[in-house]
Amino acid sequence: MGTFGHLMQGFGVAFLPVNIALALAGSFIGTLIGALPGLGPINGVAILLPIAYAAGLPADSTLILLMAVYMGAEFGGRVSSILLNVPGDAGAVITTLDGYPLAQKGLAGPALALSGISSFVGGMLSIIALTFFGPVLAKLSISFGPAEYFVLMIFAFATLSSMLGSSPAKSLIGTCLGLMLAVVGVDSTTGVLRYTFGEPELYDGVEFLTVVVGLFAISEILLLLEHSHAGKTKIASVGRVMVSMRELMMCKWTILRATVIGFIIGVLPGTGASVASAVAYSTEKRLVDKEGTFGKGDFRGLAAPEAANNASVGGAMVPMLTLGIPGSGTTAILLGALMLFNINPGPLLFEQQPALVWGVIASLYVSCLALLVMNLPMVKIFTKILRLPDWALVPGIVVLSFLGVFSANGSTFSLVVMIILGVFAYILRKLQYPMAPVILGFVLGELMEDNLRRALSISGGEIGILFQSPISKFLWVLSLLIVFAPMLINKLVAGQIPAPAVVPADAAVAAAGEEE
Repeated sequence: MGTFGHLMQGFGVAFLPVNIALALAGSFIGTLIGALPGLGPINGVAILLPIAYAAGLPADSTLILLMAVYMGAEFGGRVSSILLNVPGDAGAVITTLDGYPLAQKGLAGPALALSGISSFVGGMLSIIALTFFGPVLAKLSISFGPAEYFVLMIFAFATLSSMLGSSPAKSLIGTCLGLMLAVVGVDSTTGVLRYTFGEPELYDGVEFLTVVVGLFAISEILLLLEHSHAGKTKIASVGRVMVSMRELMMCKWTILRATVIGFIIGVLPGTGASVASAVAYSTEKRLVDKEGTFGKGDFRGLAAPEAANNASVGGAMVPMLTLGIPGSGTTAILLGALMLFNINPGPLLFEQQPALVWGVIASLYVSCLALLVMNLPMVKIFTKILRLPDWALVPGIVVLSFLGVFSANGSTFSLVVMIILGVFAYILRKLQYPMAPVILGFVLGELMEDNLRRALSISGGEIGILFQSPISKFLWVLSLLIVFAPMLINKLVAGQIPAPAVVPADAAVAAAGEEE
């Protein structure tokens, strides 16, 4: 049976009444979970997994429900990012860079509509790619070892150099602060405690959720309180609620490029939506941001991360279904769900459980379409959040932030760390330091250090392992080109335009006399 035959078999499973109901319910629940600051897809799937298992749902229905929640959370993460400048999850951090400025301009409705369409296109195209190219891309992902992953992180940092903006020094300082946060805890290789200050709670490092909520939510609360105390308001007018065709056409190539980037990065285990959205955004900034409008409310700067983080969902399913390797934290929980039903994920899964695998893939099409149909009419409802006065909005953000962090960690110490980081971030934002480089340094730094340690352990400390494989060499070349090519091109272009010769006045008079 070919791919189309298997897919039709999968739609037979996905179109069962109970599975359609679960896909729709999961899409709606996932959207709400994604919209709540600090929860995100990994917490949503973790919360619903024991409920689905206790309800006695079969394996295919359970996975259909959880996958719908996964996709819905990636859709919903944009809501608080655009309206409140508070990322709903890790993949929505980059969405704040242009989403929130658009909301402040009175374009919250078009921003939400465009993000929903971008998410749909990115998610749908990634599901199509999963359907037809999954096994091929799985072979590519398995060829990545620790050395290749380290160089991939170098490549990611190289692409992020385009995000330095008008204050490169401040952006670099922010990146270094993120890297410093990433090394807190026990060194996995030597067992040495690093920057824990004797606190056992920090032995495992600082939780990502604590960092992102502190840097964005708490600092935003303090800024809201400051503006309210000064008699100002940060609430923008809602304006129109739909994106225009002209704005959508302006973003079409951005969405397609970001989808490809998001899917490929999603295929690589351990990367996820946060890396995919960051690389897609920085790539688009290099390619199309000729006027310097990214970060100030550019629709293309919003469409790129939204398409990429949803495309990474389909990409993350490739190694999970074909190799049994989790492509993200959420797919790690989905692997655990398979094992609860005594199903061994891996290369034989397509042969041993074809109805299950293709049923889940077919259900992704249903969930993706359902999310678009649900989210576009809800734009008008979401934008009403902007009409709330600060005295109602601030307590709501506080409650959601504290509940999100405490429910994930169950620790009051995490709340204290979150507040400290929030106050520190508030001071940085007052000094015009961007927060995105901090969180990106934190995310990428941990991945880079872990893979560097593993690569050096494998090679016995020989640094040459980072340059051995063809993949590593290719990524090194790309990184160097991304960093130095713009400077070289600018010099070449400037060299082709001869500077006007400055002739001293005496020499000019003498020359004129000779001509006469």
